[in-house]
Amino acid sequence: MDITVAAVTKEKTFELRPAQLEEPRADEVLVRLVSVGICATDLHFATFLPTNAVLGHEGAGVVEAVGAGVTDVKPGDAVALAFTSCGVCKQCRTASPSYCARFDALNFAGARADGSSAIRIDGQPVYGHFLGQSTFATHAVANVRSVVKLPETADLRNVGPFGCGFMTGAGAVLNNLKPGPESALAVFGAGAVGLASVMTAAAAGVPTIVAVDISPGRLQTAQEVGATHVLDSRDGDVAQRIRAIVPDGLDGAVDTTGRADVVASAVAALHTRGTCAVVGVGPSENVEIEWRTLLNGRTVTGVISGSAVPQVLVPQLLAWQEAGRFPVEKLMAHYEFENINEAAAATKRGEVVKAVLTF
Repeated sequence: MDITVAAVTKEKTFELRPAQLEEPRADEVLVRLVSVGICATDLHFATFLPTNAVLGHEGAGVVEAVGAGVTDVKPGDAVALAFTSCGVCKQCRTASPSYCARFDALNFAGARADGSSAIRIDGQPVYGHFLGQSTFATHAVANVRSVVKLPETADLRNVGPFGCGFMTGAGAVLNNLKPGPESALAVFGAGAVGLASVMTAAAAGVPTIVAVDISPGRLQTAQEVGATHVLDSRDGDVAQRIRAIVPDGLDGAVDTTGRADVVASAVAALHTRGTCAVVGVGPSENVEIEWRTLLNGRTVTGVISGSAVPQVLVPQLLAWQEAGRFPVEKLMAHYEFENINEAAAATKRGEVVKAVLTF
C-alpha cells in the first residue's frame, strides 16, 4: 500500500516521502498511526543511519489489518506499539522481553528477523522496523509482540510515548527499584523519562522524591508532578545535599543522563543497600565506582525499556493517567506530522519535554 514516511536525509534531518508498505505477514499487524512521540534515541540514530531510514518508536494508532496468525487484536482496535522480542528465549519466557537474547538484532538491524523490510522507497527496501515499528510514517507493519491493545477510551493523541519513554521511566521505579511506603528516591535528569519516574514514585506513595537537573523550568515541572525536593546540580555536591535531606541515604536512584559523573553522584547518595537504576544512554562510555562502594551492598543495574512487559505496564499507566495519578499530558507538545523537523529541533533545544507528532 502507498504511505508517507519521514525519511532520514543526507543532512540528517527528516523529509516526507512517498513509500510502499507490504501487507502484514502471518504474525504482523498493520496500524494506521494517530500519534508518535519523538525520543532522543530517534534523533541519535538519525545522525548515523543511511539516507531514507525510517525511524520512530513511540507509535499509537488503529489496527487496519492483521496477519492470519494474529488473534490478540482485530481491525478497529486501538493499540500502542513498543519494542519487539523473539518470544522464545529464556528472558522472553520469564516475562523479561526487554532483555531478549535477540533484542539488538530484532530492534536495531533495520529489518525483520529474516532480513527483509516491509518499507520501500522508489522501489528499494529501506531501513525500517526500528524498535519493532518505524512509526515516523502514516502506517506501520509491526510484529504482534510489539502490539499493546488499549481500552476504547484511550486518547490516541497522547498514547504514543507510553510505548517507550514513559514506560521506561515508570518501569525503572516499579520493576527495578520497587519502592516501599518509607522509601526515599532520587531521579537524575528531568526529561520525559525522568519525569515519568517522578510521577510513578508519587503514584506509588513514595514519601521522599528528589529531582535533580540543571534546568529551573524542568525542576519546577518535577515539583508540579510529584517531586518533594528539587536540586540544581550546578549548586554544589549533589550527593552531600541529598544526604542533608535523607541522612541515611537513598533507597533508590534513577539516572537518565548516561553521564559517568552523574551516575557516580547517584551511587554516592545511596544507603548501603540502595540501588541505582541506569536508564540513560549518554556521552560516557565508562563509569568508575570505588569498589568498596559496591562491596558495602550497593547495586548499580542497567534498565532497558523499564524492564517491562508492555502489554502489562502500558495499560496500567493509562489507567493511572485517567485517574489523574500519571499526568504525562503536562509534558507533551503536539506537532502535525509534516512539522517533524520543527518538533525535532525543539526537542534538541530542550524547549519541549516530549514532542508528539499527530496525523
